[in-house]
Amino acid sequence: MKKQRVNPYLPSWEYIPDAEPYVFEDPDNPGKYRVYIYGSHDRFNGYVFCLNDYVCWSAPVDNLGDWRYEGVIFRKTDDPLNPDGSMCLYAPDVTVGPDGRYYLYYVLDKVPVVSVAVSDTPAGKYEFYGYVSYPDGTRLGERPGDQPQFDPGVLTEGDITYLYTGFCGKGDRSRKGAMATVLGPDMLTVIEEPVIVAPSEPYSQGSGFEGHEFFEAPSIRKRGDTYYLIYSSIVMHELCYATSKHPTKGFEYQGVIVSNCDLHIDSYKPADKPMYYGGNNHGSIVEINGEWYIFYHRHTNGTAFSRQACMEKIKFNEDGTIPQVEMTSCGSIEEPLPGKGEFPAYLACNLFCKEESMYTDWTCSWMNNQFPKITQDGRDGDEEVGYIANMKDSATAGFKYLDCRGIKKVKIKVRGYCTGEFQVKTAWDGEPLGSIQVGFSNIWKEYSADIAIPDGVQALYFTYKGNGSASLASFTLE
Repeated sequence: MKKQRVNPYLPSWEYIPDAEPYVFEDPDNPGKYRVYIYGSHDRFNGYVFCLNDYVCWSAPVDNLGDWRYEGVIFRKTDDPLNPDGSMCLYAPDVTVGPDGRYYLYYVLDKVPVVSVAVSDTPAGKYEFYGYVSYPDGTRLGERPGDQPQFDPGVLTEGDITYLYTGFCGKGDRSRKGAMATVLGPDMLTVIEEPVIVAPSEPYSQGSGFEGHEFFEAPSIRKRGDTYYLIYSSIVMHELCYATSKHPTKGFEYQGVIVSNCDLHIDSYKPADKPMYYGGNNHGSIVEINGEWYIFYHRHTNGTAFSRQACMEKIKFNEDGTIPQVEMTSCGSIEEPLPGKGEFPAYLACNLFCKEESMYTDWTCSWMNNQFPKITQDGRDGDEEVGYIANMKDSATAGFKYLDCRGIKKVKIKVRGYCTGEFQVKTAWDGEPLGSIQVGFSNIWKEYSADIAIPDGVQALYFTYKGNGSASLASFTLE
């Protein structure tokens, strides 16, 4: 049976940010294709980014709800610069070289160079291969005048590979923008030196990128004769894109594809209202079975360091532009979840309270205690299903979208020091359809009420009103 696609699309206890999606042939089933995900690997309750080793997940192209764990594909200690594992593996990318092998490009968090590993199969295991270097052997990023390398994105055409890198903080005049470097057929040697393809904030005047200048996370894709440079802008929460007919010049800013706090979207709320706690973003677009998707990540656990992988279906206009898409619980407005049965609360694509915040704040414990958050019990690696914690008065969890038919009763599972009610609505600012009374419990307890949900494709919002702090595990529609 085909499994339902949801967001996050991996298990709720897995934390894979910066995901680069690719469709490759399944080596175990010639003629069959799978989507492979390559990303960083955060740790639940981690104190910094990317503490874990690289792993890979994959799914059949015709069943994007059926993800398979492929295992550890590269350990941080596999790089000769990091024998003790003191440095973290930051966002990687993968490309198929002219020899048909799979090349993994990555950076460690304390050095300015690009490392490369190689495998005969998409899911590895990858073996260390070398460092991107100039013909004289100097590593890219270490020559005087070089800008540090960061977040490699790669595209191979024929015998050459285009490498895109960069990190440019707002106001930092030492970083000029996203760089494109051309590599030779050995996948390591620079044959065309770095050029700037998207400006940083101090150098953006008159460029068309103003307000959405390059920050990090360059990713490159080609559709027809057009190159799409996807990147995270200086406001962090959005994945923007620029296009060109040439891989190393002429990129023009086009717009935002997705925001992990749903800013700019005005179809169901004001454009400037954040509907989730955003932060940095990283991902890319990919064609799967004739349809295109944007892969991105969201923040959980009240910090920036436990990020989860999400995806949304996108459309292209006739001129090749991409309208911004909403964050959803289902991955596509056109493919709602079946509106009957039990749904885990971690599928919430909207999460907010009366005090608005565009960003997850990982430095302020007071703010962490103020806002609701998606989290889990146990430790990193424990297969504990996620839930929403710290739902204080006005905290709202939104789920989009569900195809509801004949729903007359709503149940919820709640625990915590709380006395109040959960209001059920079909719009974030709508009138309640009904409410479910809840009370203090140290264990998950089910509460229900007779609430009729209008037939049709609906968003559902659960708003807590009352005292204390509630945790929401799931809701059930009957």
